[in-house]
Amino acid sequence: MCHLALHRHKQGAGKQGQVLHRSKRGWVWNQFFVIEEYTGPDPVLVGRLHSDVDSGDGNIKYILSGEGAGTIFVIDDKTGNIHATKTLDREEQAQYTLTAQAVARDTNKPLEPPSEFIVKVQDINDNPPEFLHGPYYARVPEMSNVGTSVMQVTATDADDPTYGNSARLVYSILQGQPYFSVEPQTGIIRTALPNMDREARQEYDVVIQAKDMGGHMGGLSGTTEVKITLTDVNDNPPKFPQSVYPMSVSEDKVPGEEVGRLKAKDPDLGDNGLVNYRLIDGDGLGMFELSTDSETREAVIKLKKMVDFETKKTYTLKVEGSNTYVDPQFLAWGPYKDEATIKISVEDADEPPVFVAPSYTFEVEENAPEGTLVGRVHAKDTDVANNPVRYMIPRYTDVEQFFSINSEDGMITTTRPLDRETQAWHNISVSATEIGGHHQDTKVRVNIKVKDVNDNAPEFATNNEVLMCETVVPGKVIETVSAVDKDEMAHRQHFTFSLAPEVAHNHNFSLKDNRDSTASVYVLRKGFSRLTQDVYYLPIEINDNGFPAMSSTNTLTIRVCSCDSKDTILSCNVEPYVLPAGLSTGALIAILACIVILLAIVVLFVALRRQKKEPLIVFEEEDIRENIITYDDEGGGEEDTEAFDIATLQNPDGANGFLPRKDIKPELQYPIRPGIGRPAANSQLSDSQTVETKCFLKCIVVCAESSRFCGLDGMTDSGLLIL
Repeated sequence: MCHLALHRHKQGAGKQGQVLHRSKRGWVWNQFFVIEEYTGPDPVLVGRLHSDVDSGDGNIKYILSGEGAGTIFVIDDKTGNIHATKTLDREEQAQYTLTAQAVARDTNKPLEPPSEFIVKVQDINDNPPEFLHGPYYARVPEMSNVGTSVMQVTATDADDPTYGNSARLVYSILQGQPYFSVEPQTGIIRTALPNMDREARQEYDVVIQAKDMGGHMGGLSGTTEVKITLTDVNDNPPKFPQSVYPMSVSEDKVPGEEVGRLKAKDPDLGDNGLVNYRLIDGDGLGMFELSTDSETREAVIKLKKMVDFETKKTYTLKVEGSNTYVDPQFLAWGPYKDEATIKISVEDADEPPVFVAPSYTFEVEENAPEGTLVGRVHAKDTDVANNPVRYMIPRYTDVEQFFSINSEDGMITTTRPLDRETQAWHNISVSATEIGGHHQDTKVRVNIKVKDVNDNAPEFATNNEVLMCETVVPGKVIETVSAVDKDEMAHRQHFTFSLAPEVAHNHNFSLKDNRDSTASVYVLRKGFSRLTQDVYYLPIEINDNGFPAMSSTNTLTIRVCSCDSKDTILSCNVEPYVLPAGLSTGALIAILACIVILLAIVVLFVALRRQKKEPLIVFEEEDIRENIITYDDEGGGEEDTEAFDIATLQNPDGANGFLPRKDIKPELQYPIRPGIGRPAANSQLSDSQTVETKCFLKCIVVCAESSRFCGLDGMTDSGLLIL
């Protein structure tokens, strides 16, 4: 029991002249302790409070306040004894802070100031160790060295680690020996055996115990499980289950087809178990190839070239399987590879005929007559039976049937002459089928080139018109012509040019052969006028140097154009003649003459009607109407003489089916004076003048209507009829 007391110092006489004072009263106390988990019948005495002012007469009352005061801790107010009324658990609360005070019983007046003290709960070993994170899972590589750390496990103890050995833990292994061990103080689990092989055993269940009290008798303990898995390392080389693998392949198999498979076994996992395969030896290296199936990891033997039973019946291959990844730590355990032998036998098959050449190329001249020999193909049956072969040309490869083939000997001939310019190459196929057996066939490509013969004459490279200015000067080159030939253009082919005999001595143009397969056209004179002649045609003869030589005559069209002073072409179209703005004297005379003639005709007509009472013209029984022929084209002067039928204009009644006059002969026809239609030089007409002029010409050429005629410069209508 702890005792809390108040010490008082009394005042007294000291040395002479010296006064002694009493010191202030105060609490003197120690810590109180109480054992946890006390289960006795009486309350536990924690300690006693006592003040030096307490004379034992009962006038002092002790008061207790703070954590648990009055519930857990009670005090005897007379004696100051403190008792714990309940069982305490240090793991719930390790200490309590209380306040003690002494007061007068009758007045409750504090006799001393309050003072705090602590009641500590003394620990006992009542909590076992616990693994809070169990069960545990760990991984360690197989074949690890002894002492390799696997993992660390840690237990906790709720008891006071500062008091006694209640929380002092020691680790031990209850299950998992002799493979693993644990360090007693740290809980680190380590491997205990060398060369633990995952392929033999992969998982281990280990039980670890933690015990308090330093592991001594009477200590509490707790356990946990640890599942340890061995991870894979590349510690096993690949191994073929067999040393020899027999396989077979038919001779009719094509390259790329599978022959067989084999696989080396490796018990390692993942990348450690990957195996690469390769062919390292054998007489079949050129006939077969090896690949790896990405899913099954098998070595796949495939045909690289077609095999022939009649040539070779067996092949041998040696294949090697090796690990892709090798762990340097286990190199001494190698080698990490294995070998096996593959024996492949070739099986006989009924094969189609085989052509002696993979393809054929022949030549034949164009225009060769029907039945000309092109060439010969040959195929043979390689089987033991050696059956005869029949040849044919599939029609889809020779749609127009230019060629035929002898079914027995493979001779290819033409069926008609060939034209190289139409088709220079003919690509056909020839099929060979064995007679007997399974009637298998095979095809071969035949390329036939049609050789060129000089059977096409040269011609102009272009057929464009040549445009030439009216003001061109003599000696100027207006065009350089060249030629092309549909025949094959040999590097030494040459063309020569000359004028056709009929124009060899013309005075307009000349031709000069440049001796480089071109020729230049020169002008010989000046004074060209497109009004006089706007187009010239120049025939040129072209010769090639082929055998036999071919020639042709091509016409060069030369058009005369109007140009400016810089020889820039302005127009090449034919322009109509235009009447001048004012009428010349000759035009006026012609108009007056026309009027006089018309008046004379009218007078003569009237006189004849008076001489005879019977009608001068026989009409059919129909209404007599005026028949007027109108001609709605512009007058073209002398160039317009063919634009209409002059006889129809002179006798319109006959054109409409009326009978001709019976009693008189036709009068002399007066031609139009040619001078009227020629335009004056550099003349320009206004719009109104042009209209009047055109209308005037119409009146001259054709008959006007009976009631009107064309007016000229304000002339009024009259009954005058102009024919």
